[in-house]
Parts: sequence; structure tokens; C-alpha cells
Amino acid sequence: MTRIQSRSSSPRKIKKARSNPLEMFKAWLHDNFRAESIYFYRLVGLTGFLVVFGLVMVLSSSSIDSLVTNRDAYYIFSRQFLYALIGLALMLVIASLPVSFIRNRVGLVLMIGFALQLAVPFIGISVNGNTNWLSIAGFTLQPSEFLKLALIMYMGWFISNREFEMDNPQRVLYPLLAVGGGAVLLVMFGRDLGTAVIFSFIIFGTLLMAGAPGKILGRLALVAIGLAALATATSASRMARIIAWLNPGSASSDAFNWQFEHGTWALAAGGVFGVGLGNSKMKWSWIPEVENDFIFAVIGEELGLVGAMVVIGMIALLIASLIRVMLRSQNTFARVTTLGVVIWILSQSAVNIAVVLGVLPVLGVPLPLISAGGSSLIATLAGIGLVLAFEKDNHRQPLRGVRR
Repeated sequence: MTRIQSRSSSPRKIKKARSNPLEMFKAWLHDNFRAESIYFYRLVGLTGFLVVFGLVMVLSSSSIDSLVTNRDAYYIFSRQFLYALIGLALMLVIASLPVSFIRNRVGLVLMIGFALQLAVPFIGISVNGNTNWLSIAGFTLQPSEFLKLALIMYMGWFISNREFEMDNPQRVLYPLLAVGGGAVLLVMFGRDLGTAVIFSFIIFGTLLMAGAPGKILGRLALVAIGLAALATATSASRMARIIAWLNPGSASSDAFNWQFEHGTWALAAGGVFGVGLGNSKMKWSWIPEVENDFIFAVIGEELGLVGAMVVIGMIALLIASLIRVMLRSQNTFARVTTLGVVIWILSQSAVNIAVVLGVLPVLGVPLPLISAGGSSLIATLAGIGLVLAFEKDNHRQPLRGVRR
């Protein structure tokens, strides 16, 4: 009798839950995020740590310039905090979506990404010589960051539809290179060579690891390198930057090596254990926009070699967690898309740190999840949200060895 009454009361409880927004939210959380795999929670934890750490370092590195420019030491930090909230919320929403729903919206996402990037040459604004931003209601949006994610999703969708034709360049390689090449050209219209380099890593790396013909891909990569060299040679500022990087001791290189030199001094001042959080000297307007591309220099100065290695280690753990999800996925769309996200975060992190260390010339590439910048942070969190959705699918599908 008690069991019958309990069952008869359940419709009323469901109706009550549906009429109460808080109960609806609790039900949504319970349905989407209960009893997930250790890989899911590990990825969430690593991502959360890097985002919070990034917020702390953005506050530390930007406070002086923010006070001078905006008369508010928390101006840049407060905006980054807002971006982090938006990005984390978007990550959780995407993680709750079924993989089939995501897959069916790939074409729409790609169209929106290209549409935003196409608008840049016409209504875009210039920042530090690059025209790769849109201004919307007082906020700047960098469409290329979202186009990266859209392109990764499209490559995963396209390859999953033709996974047994990877050895046929006309069916897979050339169509994807045409779409990817179009994205790179649109980015280059804004003179953003650094972002174009990351796009190239994503395109060629994903195709190579997905099984595209290596010889053809190698020849095309050489062509791409030649085009990049031509783009550099035809730009006086890019050539001056390369020459200064190759000849750091020359008198004419000071203006172009300013960021690198002061970033090196910051790392040297940090030593092993650093000068202490908030005690950086280079952030006192010695490095332009230090909270963006050169935030790793402030990390090394304030937290020392130990802090810098912890950051690199956490990024490595994040990438390892992404790879683990990729290996667990039986869905080709999920595997290739996760692979693209891995190459995106890995290449961008490596390039950013290499620039700060002087291994590469300054390319203007942010450190994922840590550098200031709303577009980069939100897009990266959205990409991780996709991987979380794939891991939820892995965990809830008991059958293995079946391609879906």
C-alpha cells in the first residue's frame, strides 16, 4: 500500500519540480552530472584550477596598468572574471548536450564562425596593428577564436562521415584543406599571423593524426610554410621582428625585442622560488599588456621556476586528460574533435611559452585558460565542454567496440 501511494505521488512531485525554477535546475544538475567517470571530474578539476589560477595572475599582472589606464586596479580583472563565469557556464551547458545534438549542429556552428570572421574586414577594429576584432556593446570579440572551435568540430564531423576514405585525398584531404585554408586566409586579412599559425597546427596536426596520407600532407605543409615566409617577407614590421629575434644584441632590435628582453629579465629575477605573488617589477608598465601574451613571464617572476613548472605540469595533465577521453571514445566524431582540441591547446601553450623564452619571435598568442582575453577563454572552455560531453557519452554507453 505504501509503495502504491509513493508511486501515485510522483506525478505531483514532477509537476511541482517543473513549476519551480530552482527544482528544475537541481533536476537538470542531477540528471546531467551525477555519477560521472573519474575522467570527467578530473578534466573539470584541472580546468577549474587553471581558470582560477589565471584569474589570480591576471589580477596580479594587470593591476598597475589597469590603475593607470582606467583608474581602477580591478578593471581588467573584473572583466576577466565575468568572462570566466560566462565560459564556465557555457562549458557546463555544452557538457550536458547529447553528442547527437552537437553533431547535428556542426554546420550551423561553422556558418556562424565564418560569418563572424567575414565581418572583420568590414567592421572590425584594430588592436596593436591587427584587425581581428569586433566591437559589440563595449566588449571586443575575436571571431577567430570561435572559428578555431567551429573548424575543429567540422573536421571531426567530416572525417567521421568518410573515415574509411582517408587514403583518398580527393574525398577527405583536399576538401578539408580548402575549408581550413579559407579560414586561414580570412584570419590573415586581419594581419594576425600568430593566430594563422595556430590554425595551421590544428589543421595539419589533426589530419595527420587522423590518418591522412603523410606524403601529400608533407608537401602541402611545405607549401604552407613557403606562403607564411612570403607573408613575413612582404611585411616590413614582421621582417623587422624576425631580424631582431635573430640578432637580439643589435641596436636596431631594441624596439622589437622590448617584450622579450623584459620578459627574460622577469624570469631571471624570479629565480627558483620567485619574488612573491604581487611583487613583480616588470608589470609596472615595463612589458606592454603583460596580462595577455607575456603573463607567463610574470608567473616566472612572482612564483619562480617552481611556479612556472607547476603551470606547465598542470597544462600537461590537462592535455593528458583530454587524450585519455579521446582514447576512450568509440565515436569517430568525438575522437577526431577531441584530437583537434588537444592540438589546439597543446600548440597554443607551446607557442606562447616558447615566445616568452625567446625560442620563437613574438607572435601574439595567449596562454590558454590563463592569459587575459574573453574570446580565448570562452572559446577554450567551450572546446573543453565538448570533450566533457563526449566523456559523458563514453561513461553512459556500456557497449564497447561498437562505432556509433
